[in-house]
Amino acid sequence: MRRTARRTARRAAHVLAGTALAVIATAGFAAPVGAVDAGTRAGSLEVFPSTAVPGGQVSVNTAACGDGGAATGDAGAVGAGRFPLAPSAHKGEAIGQFRVPPSAQPGTYEIVAECAAGGRRVTGDLVVVLASDRQPVHPRGSVKTGVGGALGPDPVQTAAGVAALAVAAAGGTWLLHRRARGDGI
Repeated sequence: MRRTARRTARRAAHVLAGTALAVIATAGFAAPVGAVDAGTRAGSLEVFPSTAVPGGQVSVNTAACGDGGAATGDAGAVGAGRFPLAPSAHKGEAIGQFRVPPSAQPGTYEIVAECAAGGRRVTGDLVVVLASDRQPVHPRGSVKTGVGGALGPDPVQTAAGVAALAVAAAGGTWLLHRRARGDGI
């Protein structure tokens, strides 16, 4: 009876602890969706892709300049210089593009945009890497299957294997021939 009481108490404690953690987690992350989205998008410069290789094309957009707002972007930190951001098809967003110079070194670079009206500045980060995950990796070397190649690393072992197969094939043929003639085995 004690065992059942302990088990029931333990289950109740687990349920209460799980419920409390769920409430805390939900309360910590709950906020009106519009407020989070508008606040994040309006106050920052979105960089896509956020990780690029030298020579890669990068797009940036922001909602910080308001409806019909244009901006001037500056990617001088990475060596790309200034570029325009024009109003896009998405209401209230300005978008622009630049190319990462082939001579860019790996690292994190700050990209800046300044709104034409009002002079508001927003920033975003671009990470330059030497190799992209999206580029295919070409295999090198041989496949380790354990069987070996036609001219494996040791030609003597290869010749011995071929000879063993030839002897087995000849013996099998001889036995089948004897059976077919009725000589018995």
